[in-house]
Amino acid sequence: MQATVKAHFNKQTKDSKKELIQFYVKGEDEKKPEISQMTREVVELSIEGVDQKLTCEFNKTTKDSKKTVLEFIVKGDTSAEQSFNFYKKAGSDVTLHIVESQMSIDEFYDKDGHEGVEYPVDKDGTATVKDQMTLEEVAEDDRLPFDDVPDFEDDPDFEPDFEDEDFLD
Repeated sequence: MQATVKAHFNKQTKDSKKELIQFYVKGEDEKKPEISQMTREVVELSIEGVDQKLTCEFNKTTKDSKKTVLEFIVKGDTSAEQSFNFYKKAGSDVTLHIVESQMSIDEFYDKDGHEGVEYPVDKDGTATVKDQMTLEEVAEDDRLPFDDVPDFEDDPDFEPDFEDEDFLD
């Protein structure tokens, strides 16, 4: 399920526990049934003109005589870059795309979402991870990354052609 609405990006606030995004919707878009059906679900938010998407809990909708307020709680591990690109649109009118995620509310709030790597810590503070290469083994390995990349620093005649589109590939 999804909905696209014209909205005013009212505010984006963040405290130590959560990040909240709030939009005001007016007019015909307020009446879209998808809005109330997706409330209390995990959704992906995107704003026209912003490349990033945010995974959020569609926390609540509040209606009064003038507008409908949409509130979203942003997942805690959202990168600062993703949030910042949304912040830049705060205070303006936007086209908001709301798409229902396949993630459940429980998965959204699951802080232990992965098993991680278990390892013992030795008395000297070092960690021993099974099957991990040591720095000595890396130095002995003949298959170092970027061996096939030419080293232009050693070529005094090399001049990069930044106009050539294939140069950067």
